[in-house]
Amino acid sequence: MAIGRQIEVLTASTNRDIDTAFASLVQKRADALLVTIDPLFNNRRVQLVTLATHYRVPTTYAWRESVEAGGLMSYGANLADLIRQVGVYTGRILKGEKSAVLPVLRPIKFEFVINLHTAKLLGLEVPPTLLARADEVIE
Repeated sequence: MAIGRQIEVLTASTNRDIDTAFASLVQKRADALLVTIDPLFNNRRVQLVTLATHYRVPTTYAWRESVEAGGLMSYGANLADLIRQVGVYTGRILKGEKSAVLPVLRPIKFEFVINLHTAKLLGLEVPPTLLARADEVIE
C-alpha cells in the first residue's frame, strides 16, 4: 500500500559525512530518519541524537542506547542478549566444538523503546496505542 512518501538513502562513513547527511535531510525537508545498524552510528550516537534534536527530525534507531542518549525511539535486537549469545558460542568453541558446525543464531529478543522527553522536545504527541506497545518508555 502506497502512503505517498519517498525514501531517500543517505550514507555516512565519517563524522563529517554524518553532518553532511543531516544538512541534506534539512534541505530536503525530510519527515523522519531511520538510522540503521552500523558501528559508526553506534559510536557516534550522541552526535546523531544531537543533530536529530537540533534539526527536529524524528528519528528511529536500531539500538536502545541511542534512545537512552536522548533519541526519539528504537526498535531492534536486545544488545545484551546478543552479547550473551556470543559468550555462549565462545564457551562452546573453547570447550572444543568446531565453529563450522555451530548453527547460525538470530536475535531472539527485540525491544521497542520510546523517549517521551524527546517527543515533547520535537513537538510530537505519541499515541497511547503506540506507548502501550513499547517495551520501555523513558520519561
